[in-house]
Amino acid sequence: MGSVVVSQFVTVDGVIEDPGGAEGFDRGGWAFRFDRGEDGNRFKLEEVMAADALLLGRVTYEGFAAAWPSRKDEAGFADKFNSMPKYVVSRTLEKADWNNSTVIGADLAKDVAELKERHDSDILVNGSAMLVDALAEQDLVDEYRLMIFPVVLGAGRRLFAGLGSDKSLRLADSKPAGACTILVYEAER
Repeated sequence: MGSVVVSQFVTVDGVIEDPGGAEGFDRGGWAFRFDRGEDGNRFKLEEVMAADALLLGRVTYEGFAAAWPSRKDEAGFADKFNSMPKYVVSRTLEKADWNNSTVIGADLAKDVAELKERHDSDILVNGSAMLVDALAEQDLVDEYRLMIFPVVLGAGRRLFAGLGSDKSLRLADSKPAGACTILVYEAER
């Protein structure tokens, strides 16, 4: 059975908006100002290589679908990212053109339960702030992997900004990654 894993780049003050700088946020691009080191790069590579699928919200999906198909790298990250099954949760997107993509979302809990049955390993959620809130609200997330960047932005979309109730987590791992820190939390149910 697969596990839903939320993997996010996060600032010290909880901002997840526009870490790469492609979304037009006036404080975007903050993740590229810091070296996540060999440990951080290895963590992200191993995370993707071990995953079975991506689960994305429409906005993140559209950004990834515009950027990733043309990318190549020696480690095979781009090939894996492009070839793995991708599920986009949307009520407005009718068709998903990026290789191996399917639109879901009529019933999030049912759809996620089916994905967990279909896959044996991690189902990664990157970005997708509104989706993360919905998944967390319905207790559908098994693990959170947060790469904390040493910056305070003071503005921007924050992780869990739309959560309507508290959620208990258990720290499963923490480690340095260059200038960053990786925190891994498991959901307590």
